[in-house]
Amino acid sequence: MSIRAPKITGGRALVEAARANGARTVFALPGAQIYPLFDALHATGTQLIVPRHEQAAAYMAMGYAKSTGRTGVFAVVPGPGVLNTAAALCTAMGNCAPLVCLTGQVPSQFLGKGRGHLHELADQRATLRTLIKDAVRVDDATDTMAVVTRAFRTARSGRPGPVAVEMCWDVMAAEAEIAIGAADGTTNDDEDEPAPDLDSIDAAAAVLRGARRPMIMCGAGAQHAAAEVRELAELLGAPVTAFRSGRGIVPEDHPLGVAAVAARELWDGVDVLLGIGSRLEMPYVRWRDPMRYEREPVGGPTLIRIDVDPAEMERFRPHVGVVADAATACRLLVDRLAGGGAVARGWSDEVARAKLVARGLLQRLQPQTAYLEAIRAVVPRDGFLVPELSQAGFATYTGAYPVLEPRTYVSEGYQGTLGFGFPTALGVKVANPDKAVVSITGDGGFAFGLQELATAAQYRIAVVTILFNNRSYGNVLRDQELSFGGRTIGCRLDNPDFVKLAESFGVDAVRVRDPSALRGALDRALAVGRPALLEVEIEPGTEASPWPFIHMRSRPTAMDGGSAAIAGSKLRP
Repeated sequence: MSIRAPKITGGRALVEAARANGARTVFALPGAQIYPLFDALHATGTQLIVPRHEQAAAYMAMGYAKSTGRTGVFAVVPGPGVLNTAAALCTAMGNCAPLVCLTGQVPSQFLGKGRGHLHELADQRATLRTLIKDAVRVDDATDTMAVVTRAFRTARSGRPGPVAVEMCWDVMAAEAEIAIGAADGTTNDDEDEPAPDLDSIDAAAAVLRGARRPMIMCGAGAQHAAAEVRELAELLGAPVTAFRSGRGIVPEDHPLGVAAVAARELWDGVDVLLGIGSRLEMPYVRWRDPMRYEREPVGGPTLIRIDVDPAEMERFRPHVGVVADAATACRLLVDRLAGGGAVARGWSDEVARAKLVARGLLQRLQPQTAYLEAIRAVVPRDGFLVPELSQAGFATYTGAYPVLEPRTYVSEGYQGTLGFGFPTALGVKVANPDKAVVSITGDGGFAFGLQELATAAQYRIAVVTILFNNRSYGNVLRDQELSFGGRTIGCRLDNPDFVKLAESFGVDAVRVRDPSALRGALDRALAVGRPALLEVEIEPGTEASPWPFIHMRSRPTAMDGGSAAIAGSKLRP
């Protein structure tokens, strides 16, 4: 006698299928088409965080995913609800964050009719597919488990990214006999991992064996492979660097961990570059002509790339390409190199000198460096920093804020999405409730999501937000002053009293005016364990430009610490 599946709604099926794939937290805003989904969240005891704007739901899911490596889940209504998350979806796609969006759709009979039903888009799935990895629909509720499991698998396999799952209003509300079980091992992605071509591994090992000054550059695709990357680096004696998403894989206080400025100081002497899960934006875009696309490197070191995405080998062609998971490829390289008697190359003295030179140069990046040093002195090694697009945030790219553990520096990736920082930090804290989480932001970017102070207060999400208030879009102000004859327009901001504003939401707030005061305030805020806002007042136009330390076409300085030769631009406020 067969056992019949229970009768549940399509919304309940979506939630149960997500839970079967590991979801225990959902960031979501309610609405008519997804009421059954919300009812299921209530019934299953799933942790629900309701932000005040749909874009924050997706950013929070991204922060959850980037800080843990697990899939972040959010739910919003279709049409305008989904479109409100578009900036976050683009950001998640750009920085390889696995997300699953659960959303609704018009009633089945209205699909494709253009009748103007509530929240109707001409083709929601097609719209989303231009932004993210995939968008699918559950047409028959009995298929929910299979469709949702495939969505989770797609989101996290290969190059991770967002996937949307939609279900029509009537299907979500109706009851049917729907079987929901365990994911039957499909949460294990080993079978999705491309089998590495051993000939390419051998070719890479041969190049590395002959290298005299190798360097390793990591991206988001290496975050899960920190142990393997470190073992390979120590075997080769190769410094390990990253621009944004790969930072912390080898701690930047490790003898081989180098941030951007130190890496550029070493770059001209590098004979082999090994890129692991990285687009290599820093050396081949930031340190070259960012307006000229190169299909393959012209001059410079021999380039080896390890990437799980075979398309990367055509976007930027290496001398040796290895299509493989980062951890698998690094293990294979270690086996071959160790077996062949590879030893550390011994340019550690040069690496140490470059780090020392960088530390000295970054003292010119003021006041940002002083504030970042104060923050770093307080945040534990395993604490998280989420840098917004701001003068202090850009300064973190340089190494002025050393990153000491994998996944603890959660950036916006190449999308450069203003306003991502504060809501993303909330998601990081939800995923890591026992770790320190600090969001640094400017007044411009913070205003994109300041309503989420209400979310932080309601759910007691103890993010400490450091708001650098220069009453302007600082980059725009500087660019207009330097490049447009001082004709400034649209860059100066009249702001509220942020301290009073935060307090009105029930968030602790204080205003400080120097790095020492910030250090004390941050120490106290982290100890208290409540959401807090620390406002730092900055006079507009007084922050040194971080860009000479990011677009470094030339070695930053001679080893004697002489005059900077940085990108041909002025290092001045």
